[in-house]
Amino acid sequence: QVQLVESGGGSVQAGDSLRLSCTASGRSFSDYAMAWFRQAPGKEREFVSVINFNGKTTYYSEPVKGRFTISRDNVKNMVFLQMDSLQPEDTAVYYCNVYGYNYWGRGTQVTVSS
Repeated sequence: QVQLVESGGGSVQAGDSLRLSCTASGRSFSDYAMAWFRQAPGKEREFVSVINFNGKTTYYSEPVKGRFTISRDNVKNMVFLQMDSLQPEDTAVYYCNVYGYNYWGRGTQVTVSS
């Protein structure tokens, strides 16, 4: 069993930055790729970014590429999402995920106003 807890969301203005954190517990965190997804109101959950087990490989969806940065700390069992140049279309609940597995946190709300 894996427990994931996200934090760091909030309400910001367009152009601002936020850093999301996800703390994992329960299994060998460093064995797994970790990902962030998001779900906007009335839309399906969508992929945002993924980082491999050792942090050396990352991948981003096109809407966030160049603005968001994923990272991880395998000592602290944490994964991060640095979000810069936020836009209103980034408004969503952001979820942490063990990539390829059905382990999800409860999400953290990010609201960006223009």
